[in-house]
Amino acid sequence: ELGWISKVYVNRPAVVRHAEQIKKWKTLKGNWQAAWLLKAVTCIDLTTLSGDDTPSNVHRLCFKAKHPIREDLLKALDMHDKGITVGAVCVYPARVTDAVNALKAAGCNIPVASVAAGFPSGQTPLETKLAEIKLAVEYGAREIDIVISRSLVLTGQWEGLYEEIRQCRKACGEAHMKTILATGELGSLANVYKASMIAMMAGSDFIKTSTGKEVENATFPVGIVMMRAIKEYYWQTGNKVGFKPAGGIRTAKEAVTWLMLVKDELGVEWLTPELFRLGASSLLGDIEQQIFYHVTGSYPLQHELAMA
Repeated sequence: ELGWISKVYVNRPAVVRHAEQIKKWKTLKGNWQAAWLLKAVTCIDLTTLSGDDTPSNVHRLCFKAKHPIREDLLKALDMHDKGITVGAVCVYPARVTDAVNALKAAGCNIPVASVAAGFPSGQTPLETKLAEIKLAVEYGAREIDIVISRSLVLTGQWEGLYEEIRQCRKACGEAHMKTILATGELGSLANVYKASMIAMMAGSDFIKTSTGKEVENATFPVGIVMMRAIKEYYWQTGNKVGFKPAGGIRTAKEAVTWLMLVKDELGVEWLTPELFRLGASSLLGDIEQQIFYHVTGSYPLQHELAMA
C-alpha cells in the first residue's frame, strides 16, 4: 500500500523534543526497579556476534541465558521458581548448531536467533541472502534477524524493498523474522517510518533498529518513530508487530527507560518477549549488578558474578 507512505511527514523537532523529555524520566527505586529489571532480562536477546566466536564461548553464553541472575539473588526476591531466562540467544549462522546443542543439553527451550541476509552491511546478492537464511533455519534457528539493503531506502525503491523482505520472510518458513532497518544509515526519520511500514507490510514479525555495528544505533527518536509506525500498522490491520532496539544499550537504567517508552507508546500488552526484545551483549551484566545491590546493599566484586 504505497499510499500509506507516499505523504509521510515526520515532525523532527517534536520527536527530538519528546526524546529529550524521555531522558529526564525519574528512575524507579526499590522493589519496583527490581521488578522492571527482571522483566527486562526476560526480553533480552543475549548476543555474541564477534569474529572470534568459538563453540566454548557460545556454550558459556547459553548457560548464562538459562541462568541470567544468580540463584540466591532470585531466592531473596522470591523469584527463583518463576523460570526467568533471557528471551533468546543470538549468534552468527555458523554458530547456530553450537547454541542449539548447548541449550538442548541444558534442558531449556530458549530459542536461538541467527543474524542473516548479509549481516551487517546487507551488501550481498539476494540469492546469497536467501541461501543464508535457509541454512540458518536448517541448522535450528527459530528466529532470523535479517538486515535490509539500505540503498533501496536511500533511492526510494519501496517496491524493491518490499519484494526483498517478502522473499526473506518466505525463506524463513516457520521461523520468526526480525527485520533490521539499520536506522543510523537511512538518512532521515521519514525514511525510518517508511522502511518500518514496508517491512511490516512484507510480513516481518519484528522491526529492529540496528545491527549494533553502525556508528549510530538504538536512539529514542528512531524508537519513537518506529513505535508510531507499529501503532499505525496495528490500527490499519489489527496485526501486532514486535519492536527490538539494539546496539549501544549497556546499562540497566537504559533498559528500563526503553521498557517504559514501549509501555507509554504501545501499551502493557507489548511488554512481553513475544512483542519486545532488547538486543544486547553487555547489558545483562549491569542488570545483575543492580539486582545484587538491591538485595545486598553493596555492589559485587568482580569474581562474584559469572560473565554474561
